[in-house]
This record gives sequence, C-alpha cells and structure tokens, in this order.
Amino acid sequence: MKQNIYVTRRLPQAAMELLEKNFQVECNPFDRVLHREELREQVKGRDGLLALLTDRIDEEVLEAAGKQLRVIANYSVGFNNIDVAKATARKIAVTNTPGVLTDTSADLTLALILGVARRLVESDKYVRAGKFEGWGPLLFLGADVHGKTLGLMGFGRIGYAVAKRAMGFDMRVLYHDTHRADPEREKQVQAQYVDRDTLLKEADFLSIHVPLTPETDRFVGAREFSLMKPTAYLINTARGKIIDEGELVWALKNKEIAGAGLDVFEHEPAVHPALLTMDQVILLPHIGSASIETRTKMGLMAAENLIAFFKGQVPPNCVNPEVFGK
Repeated sequence: MKQNIYVTRRLPQAAMELLEKNFQVECNPFDRVLHREELREQVKGRDGLLALLTDRIDEEVLEAAGKQLRVIANYSVGFNNIDVAKATARKIAVTNTPGVLTDTSADLTLALILGVARRLVESDKYVRAGKFEGWGPLLFLGADVHGKTLGLMGFGRIGYAVAKRAMGFDMRVLYHDTHRADPEREKQVQAQYVDRDTLLKEADFLSIHVPLTPETDRFVGAREFSLMKPTAYLINTARGKIIDEGELVWALKNKEIAGAGLDVFEHEPAVHPALLTMDQVILLPHIGSASIETRTKMGLMAAENLIAFFKGQVPPNCVNPEVFGK
C-alpha cells in the first residue's frame, strides 16, 4: 500500500505528477495558506507531509500528527518554519530544497537593485496614469548602478551568485559573513571581505543574504541605518525578520537611506503601512524563486526527498540526519 502524503499547497504539475505516481496524495484544495486548525486536522494519519515556508510546523502540529508522521519535506531552502529539534526528538526526518533557487533568487536581487535605483516602478505608474508628456532632463532621475559599491551581508550561495552578476556592472563588491570565504572564491567574483561596520558605511546597495536565526532576528535596525550613506539602498530577498521594519520606515522618512527593495517582510504577509505609501520603496510578494523552472525543480526535489526516505535511504537534502542514527 502506498504511503499517505499530504501537500499543503498545490505545486507545479510535474511535481504533483511525481508525487501521485509514488504515493497516495491529498492536497490542500484552496489557493491559500491553511488555517492552523485546518493544518492540525490534515496532518492526522499521514505518513509524510510536504510543507511550505508559510506553514508553521511546531510542537502543536507535530502532536496532532501523532506517531504515524515520519518525514516532512519542506518546499524551501529555509526551514525556520519547522521546529526541527522537536521533529528530531520524534524521529521525524526534515528535508529542504537547497541550491536550485540560487540563481533565480540572485536574478531577482539584481532586478530590485536596478528597479529601485532607476525608479522603474514609479516611472511605470506615471506612464499608466497618462502623465507622460515627453522627455525631460529632470524626469525621474535615479542612481547609476554600474561602478557602484555592492555590500553583501552574507556570502553563501545566493550572495555569491549576486556578486557574479555584479561583475557585469563593474561594481565593487564587499561582503561580510561570520566566516571569511576561501581566497579563491573571493577572487572569482573580485569580492573583498570587510567588517560589518565598513560594509554598512561603504555600500551603495546593501543586499541581505543571511539566514534567519536567533542571532539575525532584526539584525538590521536603527544603528545600521545610521551608518549607511544617505544615498544608499537596502535590498532584502532573504527573510523579513532580519530587518526591523519600524526602524527602516524611520530611516526612509528621515532620509538616512535613499530607498529599499523588499521581497520579504517582518510580519509577512502583513506589510508596515508606511512602506505602502513610499515611492522610493519597491514591494514584492515573496517571489524570489518564482520562475516556472525553479519552482518546478523545487517541487521535484521535495518529491525526491520523500521518495528516497520511503525507500529506506537518507534523503539527499535531510537537515537532521541524526534521526537515522548516522
């Protein structure tokens, strides 16, 4: 008999077909995040769960699932939505989908840099409103991107991929991370390691690429904004809670920084009301990995993690391999 898998949101068709070929699959019929009570009810009696970043899998949900649940495949590279320690204690394997979304997320980071610097969204609205009456020497003056300093807070897969793209714009690339990268890796993208304050002070574009951990929760706030150039832009495609949104609003209102490009939010899906009124800010609905190709690859990877587990193998992207005693 096939294992019973619950999918919390419909995935691209190729991924659903692979799941349905290998398992007895039931999927959330709504195009929305499940309510807490719905999630608790749906995990009951499942052998496996394919969850999204928007699903909070905590002790309450794990308790509702009972002893039958053996594996959770997260449709995301991040897994801070899952209480991995509690899952491990229950011998539940947890997997993620790393690597496949790196380049797509880096593409969007560059799009935000270009968009906020060149005021693309403002200009588009202006034309659509019928206000465009001809070229003007002062019309929507923005900032150059080429030749500027890109500051990367985090130099993992995505940060490195953004640095590669910055080379095409002749940007000076600075980065800060908890550990300095291998010199050869730095050389490949002409990146220079600096301390955190130097990064903040010298970046024309500060792009966030660190994971959300207790240490990085509201990692960028009033002090950080006060160190940045008044002409600098903040870009965040990582996790919303890394930025203190209230302090960001203050910095924007008081012209401590010039603008921001945000794909994620502190209290997602809620957005600070003041940000909605600011033309110097681009706001996107968490679409960093939202290309057909990448979202399909993520779904296939999540499905393959489940398939490997039920074949008795350690899934290729298991984040808590200790549940296998290895």
